[in-house]
Amino acid sequence: MRFIDYIRDSVPYDSFSVTELATFLRGSKASRYGLIKRAVADRQLISLRRGLYCLSERDRRYPLNLFVIAQKIYGPSAISFESALSYHGWIPEAVYSIASAATKRSRRFENNLGVFDYVRVSPSPFFTGIDRIISGKEFFFMARPWRAILDIVLTRKYEWKGIHPLLESLRIEKNVLFDTDRLELEALEKRYHSLRLSRFLNGVRKDLKL
Repeated sequence: MRFIDYIRDSVPYDSFSVTELATFLRGSKASRYGLIKRAVADRQLISLRRGLYCLSERDRRYPLNLFVIAQKIYGPSAISFESALSYHGWIPEAVYSIASAATKRSRRFENNLGVFDYVRVSPSPFFTGIDRIISGKEFFFMARPWRAILDIVLTRKYEWKGIHPLLESLRIEKNVLFDTDRLELEALEKRYHSLRLSRFLNGVRKDLKL
């Protein structure tokens, strides 16, 4: 049996770490590494980062969800920034890379699947405003729109004072903003403890009459 066929028969996911593979594949660490190295050279496996791989497109059992892949590449993390706004339909265009908020230092990973950016944010509010999304047998964390916006404002140090930059810079439709939940903004503000964000949200509440 081919190594790739063995993986397809034994491993439930098309993307997996070396540690996960070790639970299904017998033999020594060196022998597993040799099999993986040859499979990568033969383009049967794609290296996503050190110790993380996925099956080649021709051998996959289902389409890969790049948000799930982003979750596996570097964590703890959650899809945020423009990537989350695009997912929710708040901005009109697709984004170049998949951007995530992370609790560890900022990193960028580039592989055959694309570009994955991670920007460090304060861990104290990390899972506030974030949903766990099921994708087949796996899952990923996705920021809600206002969490994504606050990550943008905070990490890029924007001195925004209301909704005008959201309309002009991010090209968010104004009618979308009028569905904003005041209590959600208050919950996010309490967790961030940022004067910059408080000034911004005060302007947002004023503009939206919340």
